[in-house]
Amino acid sequence: MRLIKLISCFTLYFLIALNSKAQLSMFPAVSVPVQITPNGKEHLFASYYGINSWSKNQHFATVLETDVQFRIPTALDTATLGLVDMRTNKFLPLTKTTAWNFQQGCMAHWLATNPDSVIIYNDMRNGKYVSVIMNVITRKELKILPYPIGGVSPDGKEAVVINFSRLRITRTDYGYDGGGQDAQPSVRFPVNDGIFLLNLKTGSIKPVVSFAQLRSQVPEIKNPNGIEYIGHVLFSKGGSKLFFLARAIPDWNTTSFTINKDGSDLKRCFPDNWGGSHFDWLDDQRLLITALYEGKKNSHILFTVGQSNFRKLGSGKLDYDGHGTFSPDGKWMVTDTYPARNRDQTITLLNMKTDSVLTLGNYREPPEFKDGWRADIHCRWSPNGDLIGFNSTHTGSRQVYVIKVK
Repeated sequence: MRLIKLISCFTLYFLIALNSKAQLSMFPAVSVPVQITPNGKEHLFASYYGINSWSKNQHFATVLETDVQFRIPTALDTATLGLVDMRTNKFLPLTKTTAWNFQQGCMAHWLATNPDSVIIYNDMRNGKYVSVIMNVITRKELKILPYPIGGVSPDGKEAVVINFSRLRITRTDYGYDGGGQDAQPSVRFPVNDGIFLLNLKTGSIKPVVSFAQLRSQVPEIKNPNGIEYIGHVLFSKGGSKLFFLARAIPDWNTTSFTINKDGSDLKRCFPDNWGGSHFDWLDDQRLLITALYEGKKNSHILFTVGQSNFRKLGSGKLDYDGHGTFSPDGKWMVTDTYPARNRDQTITLLNMKTDSVLTLGNYREPPEFKDGWRADIHCRWSPNGDLIGFNSTHTGSRQVYVIKVK
């Protein structure tokens, strides 16, 4: 009997090993994470998750450096915007900004018009939020535009403008301090505010959608002091469409929308009770959204614009709210978790063809990093798809890490 048990155990271990080997064969080889920022100060990628942080040649990554650690930054807190040289991991300071936060940095983007040398980022000048176009090689400011940007088109010619002062009073950790825009705190659905399209060459601006246009499309705000706000906005891969979230405080109801960049074809993605949280475009029609699937449980959902069929990703293993983003070739999706009870944050890779998942690592966030100064993992892919970058505090300070992908 003991021999039979030993044989059974051996068989079980063999099957587990075989299954693990088969599972690993569905995924690229990945390295252990490498810290690319120096200790001594806090560091984070200079933009939101899913936004490319690398020059096209992948020689440099945009990173913020700050002394602020366990609080939400104010207009008096200056962060240094710089580059990490990926060949040496040396931090190279470029400039300073007071329009930043721990969630989205200063929304730095490399511009596709000059993808190895020119970036755009947000700053505050003379009491107003602006966006600055800079050549990072010469460190020369090429243009200052009188609006802050919330996203840049894939061709690098246009950007979306949202109200970061309104964000400050509704979602404090995503807005900017200092009153650089008119927040209109007493207006529930402003007619003259919403999403705007900014021409980066001419500086001209035109409305895409106003809060007033959304009023009939979103749930009723029952609190008498409640107001609607727009946070995250993202261009589709071809640049023809936008996805955005409209939310209200203090009700915290959320509606997911797509719209053409010219303001036409405004569409709600889900029924009211599905909400929406994090997202990424797979192409010009399909996008990932984490939402309450059938109004019940947070899941990673693949959604096609204009259709009512939804595909849950991960075969039940991604039924949580995470920051998912697709690899440049669309074959993989990487996502993360918020801290578990033991404070672990997990990075997971999804094979889009087989729907199988692979855990890339667990990173324990110290309890001091919480609320608006928390450090979400916020993965992002490099242009070649051979690097996954993320922020983490698992060593006790906020630093930037890279996983190599073959």
